[in-house]
Amino acid sequence: MKVLRVLVVEDSVTVRQHLIEVLNADPGLEVVGQAGDGKEAIALCTALRPDVISMDMMLPLMTGLAATEYIMAHCPTPILVVSASFNRGEMFRTYDAVAAGAVDMLAKPQGHEPPGEWEARFIAHLKLVARVSVITHLRGRRPTTESVLAPPTRRHCELIALGASTGGPGALARVLSSIPAPLNLPIALVMHTADPFSQAFADWLGAQTPHRVRFAVDGEPLRESRGQVVLAPPGCHLVCQAGRWQLDHGAPRHSCRPSIDVLFESLARETKAATVACLLTGMGRDGAAGLLAIQQAGGHTIAQDESTSVVYGMPREAALLGAAQQILALPDIGHTLAAIDRGWV
Repeated sequence: MKVLRVLVVEDSVTVRQHLIEVLNADPGLEVVGQAGDGKEAIALCTALRPDVISMDMMLPLMTGLAATEYIMAHCPTPILVVSASFNRGEMFRTYDAVAAGAVDMLAKPQGHEPPGEWEARFIAHLKLVARVSVITHLRGRRPTTESVLAPPTRRHCELIALGASTGGPGALARVLSSIPAPLNLPIALVMHTADPFSQAFADWLGAQTPHRVRFAVDGEPLRESRGQVVLAPPGCHLVCQAGRWQLDHGAPRHSCRPSIDVLFESLARETKAATVACLLTGMGRDGAAGLLAIQQAGGHTIAQDESTSVVYGMPREAALLGAAQQILALPDIGHTLAAIDRGWV
C-alpha cells in the first residue's frame, strides 16, 4: 500500500503537533513537512511535493487562501481546508479557497466531540481528498467542448436546475456569473456542502455573482422564486410539487441530504419538458438518475465535461447512463444557460 505523504499547514503549534501525531499514527500516512504560515507552506510544497495538504485559513505572513491560490496555480496538490466554522469571514475564505482549487473542507473541532471522532473524520477526509487528480488552478484551465447532441432547439422553459458537489463552489460561481442580471427564470440548486459551512454558502455565492441567492422556503410558490437562485437548505431535500417548493426531511439518497436526484426527479414529474438541468463536478453518482428522468420527461440535460471538472464523478455517471444531451466545458455551460435564460432555447 502506498503511504500518502502529507504537508500540515497550521499556525497554532499545539494544534499542528496534535494533527501530526494523529496522522503519523496511521500506517497509511506520513507527515513529510509542517508549516506555520502561508509562505512556508508554498516553499515546502514546492520542495517536498506532498501527496496531500492539510491547510488552515488564518495564517500569518500569507493567508491560507493566498497560499492555496499559489499552490494550485504553480504546484497543483490536493488540499483539504481545515478551518473554523464559527467565524463568518473565515467561512467565506474557505469557500474562496475551494473555488480556487482546494478539493474539500473540514470544520475544526468544537471541543464537544466524543474522543477520537473528529480525528477519524479528519483522516478519512484527507485520504479521500488525496485520491483527487488535480491538474491546475480551476480558473487557469483551458476548456474543451464536446457536444453529444446538437445544441438545444427553441423551446418553452420554466426553470433551470443545477446540481454540484466536490469542486462545486467555484463551478457554480463561474456558471452563475456568466448569466447576466436580472434573471428571467428561477434557478434551483442543490450543492453538497458539509455542515456547518453550508449555512454561509448562499451568502458567499450571492457575493460572487450578480444574482440574489437564498435558501428555499417550504411551501412558497415556484413563481415567487422567478429571477432568483434558490438553494436546498442544509439537511433538507428540495422538491417541486403542485407549483410550490417543498422541503423534505426524508431519508438521504446516495448518503446525501439534500440530494440532487430528489430535486431532479421531482422536476421531471412537475415541470417535465419545461426544465433545463445541469449536473456539475462532484464525487459519487448523485444526480445522474435524476438527470436521466428529466431527459425522459422531455427536458434538456447538460453535464460538465471531464477536462473542467475538479472531480469527474457525477457527470461521468450521467454520461454513462446517456442522461446528458450535451457534455460541455464549464465556460460553455454558463453561456448556454445565459442563452436559455434569455429565451433562446
